[in-house]
Amino acid sequence: MSDAVIYFWIAVAAIILLLDLWVMVSIFRSDKTVGIKAAWAIGLIIFPVLGLIVWGVAGPRGVKQGPSSPEHSKG
Repeated sequence: MSDAVIYFWIAVAAIILLLDLWVMVSIFRSDKTVGIKAAWAIGLIIFPVLGLIVWGVAGPRGVKQGPSSPEHSKG
């Protein structure tokens, strides 16, 4: 494999990892129950790409209001 292809796949993996981390933070900031949060987290860990897609379509929408900014809400 050429170096360009290797760097491309490294970049893709890094983007997926960053998106998964962002989604995890969003999930744990949501106002859902602990069980639902855990289920989403486990799903993302086991299926990172499929989990991102499913979360984008059906993930938790609410975010707890707190000291951090509310603009991270999806709803």
